[in-house]
Amino acid sequence: MGISRRDFLMRVGQAGGYGAAFATMQSLGLMPMKGALAEPIQAMAGSGTGVKVVVLGGGIGGLVSAYELKKLGYEVTVLEARERPGGRNWTGRDGTVVEFVDGTKQKISWEDGNYQNLGPARLPSTHWTMLGYCRELGVPLEVEINTSRSTLLQNDKANGGMPVPQRKAINDTRGHVSELLSKCVAQGALDADVSKEDRERMTAFLKIYGPLDAQGKYVGSDRAGLKTAPGAGGQMAVPEAPLDMRVLLDEDFWEDLFVEEDWDWQATMMQPVGGMDRIPYAFAKSLGPIVQYSSPVTEIRKTAKGVRVSYTQDGSSRQVEASYCIIALPFSMLKKIPNDLSPSFKKVVEESKMGGGYKIAWESRRFWEQDYNIYGGLSYLMEGPSPIWYPSSRLMHPTGIVVSGYDDEVDKPFYKLTMQEKFDASRASMEKIHPGHGKELKNPVFCGWRRVKWNEGSWIGSYGGGPSGYDVIIQADGPLYFAGDTASHVVGWQEGAALSARRAVGMISEKVRMAKMSGAADGAVMS
Repeated sequence: MGISRRDFLMRVGQAGGYGAAFATMQSLGLMPMKGALAEPIQAMAGSGTGVKVVVLGGGIGGLVSAYELKKLGYEVTVLEARERPGGRNWTGRDGTVVEFVDGTKQKISWEDGNYQNLGPARLPSTHWTMLGYCRELGVPLEVEINTSRSTLLQNDKANGGMPVPQRKAINDTRGHVSELLSKCVAQGALDADVSKEDRERMTAFLKIYGPLDAQGKYVGSDRAGLKTAPGAGGQMAVPEAPLDMRVLLDEDFWEDLFVEEDWDWQATMMQPVGGMDRIPYAFAKSLGPIVQYSSPVTEIRKTAKGVRVSYTQDGSSRQVEASYCIIALPFSMLKKIPNDLSPSFKKVVEESKMGGGYKIAWESRRFWEQDYNIYGGLSYLMEGPSPIWYPSSRLMHPTGIVVSGYDDEVDKPFYKLTMQEKFDASRASMEKIHPGHGKELKNPVFCGWRRVKWNEGSWIGSYGGGPSGYDVIIQADGPLYFAGDTASHVVGWQEGAALSARRAVGMISEKVRMAKMSGAADGAVMS
């Protein structure tokens, strides 16, 4: 009996680790890397004429909802508490004020043209919905360099604490694993039922993947780095000696190495030219006065005809009534607003917990480019604020904005540190990765989403109501519908917010269609 592909891959993984199993799956076509186009909303243009919808929140979920509703002819109002569109999607530039709920304010003081995305900063090529909106709205994109083999990995317990270039860690590991796996194949250790032809193919593959020499040994490779670069005359390339396998097998050393292999982290990543907030501003321009800014919601009530939403604007209380309402607010905000959510929905919202992602951004001379040949990508540390995220924009410019620490501070000692202690820890991380350059960092900004006014969280940490909480909030609660990455399986990404918004619009449109059909049928009977 022949061995199944599943068993074969399991044994490859056991013998060669994740890298070998992943490469084998790719070669067998078992790792789909294609994004999915958003399903068209099943509604005719003009089908929403005469129907009012109020959208709560002007983040990506709310903006996409309003944009698609407007296309269908609905009368739409968006209520946004901030003075800008985008919600968690916002970009810090010179003069931007980062305000926390406790009243703390940081005013950014950076060179004109430098910026940092204080919310989302990547658009994966697999997120076709958001890319489609960028194309539709005319938002120019450029490459976001999400990974670079020149970036570094650092562990206090490995390699004497000295950073290791990713190219070296990755390729030396491939080499050592390929050598071990090649021996296993030669000795028939994977399985006696693997055919002679398959063993020969795997051996040939490992010689290239390693790469291995004629004797099946890994002795180093230019893929892992060069001790001497090729030059003129007699200067030939000399590969560096491989790292010891014991260093590479340190478990913690590998914790962050394979994040780029996740299907939505792989190249090519993109970003809007000039900052991620170019996207919400493009939506806002298209929507015009539909979006009401500085209009925080104070109450959500169901009525016999739909919903009534109270809010404040220009110092006075106001109300808007509509047939339907799309709630695109963070649950951290929604739970503070008096509402008529049904018990099961209320339980999910009130018992939910939000994450506490943060970024610490600095302005600096681009020493990572000028001294280390690092252009974009992320370096990782096992202890302290991590990763170091190098900018992809304005390459070769004298200065740039670099992130030293992008993590979640919930339930961690970091949350309790003072602002200065956070900056000190961030600077120390940079010093570990790039010794002597921590002192070049200046004009720091700490953005902790859990502390930011009108956010109070980065992404959903857990749903209330037990394991079925998610299944509750993706349903309609009478005239109330939910949108945002929270109401999707793409949490923390704008794609999730956009897809959930389109789904909510589709659900409302179907409800409207059925109501109109019912009305027509009733009219026919009466006549």
